[in-house]
Amino acid sequence: MSLRLRADAVVLDIEGTTSATRFVVDVLYPYSRARFAALLTERAGEPEVARAVARVREVTGEPDADAVRVEKTLNAWLDEDRKETALKTLQGLVWREGFARGDLVPHFYDDVVPALRDWHAAGVRLYVYSSGSVAAQRAWFSSAPGGDLLPLLSGLYDTENAGPKQQPESYRRIASATGVAPGRLLFLSDRAGELDAARAAGWRTVGVRRPGEPYFARGAGDHAEAGTFDAITVVRSGG
Repeated sequence: MSLRLRADAVVLDIEGTTSATRFVVDVLYPYSRARFAALLTERAGEPEVARAVARVREVTGEPDADAVRVEKTLNAWLDEDRKETALKTLQGLVWREGFARGDLVPHFYDDVVPALRDWHAAGVRLYVYSSGSVAAQRAWFSSAPGGDLLPLLSGLYDTENAGPKQQPESYRRIASATGVAPGRLLFLSDRAGELDAARAAGWRTVGVRRPGEPYFARGAGDHAEAGTFDAITVVRSGG
């Protein structure tokens, strides 16, 4: 089944939507886990690291937590797959360096990059909204197999600059920042709760359902569905 939708901009989720969740869990999580200790001890004075550590201490209620204690907390959050901003920030720093060194190569489903190029060529603006930090998103898309995809993107949003992904206010905030009317924004995600929040903010929505992904069996609620990006045709509202 194919979908033809009018929108001026598409906002992309990453895990389960553009890319396989298993890659994040099986490759990226262990990579960051192995490098948290060095990050926390060798780069503690860097502002971004210091802010994230302060946030960990605030969330846990342990203002005097040392690097060892903070690392244990981060690893526990990893085990829980917790979408905590401080964790995502520190992961993003580690992954960015891993992508830059060539240790890591991000995963994209085969149908994603051609669709992104087609939509961009048609004048549709592209954005990313992921629980992964903006730093991680930038590293992810700049290191894509086949070339840097950042020039295709008009903006990156995470839980720090937009807010939690299952709250309508986060989507209102993104709409305001992009200057695109809510009814002309299309959100693609594999999670019904996120799609519900986007629709509550006036957005158009499509649930991306890929076999093998964690939320596949749960479905997309009453949202339109697509199994691949090439099943979605996006036409600008004025087109």
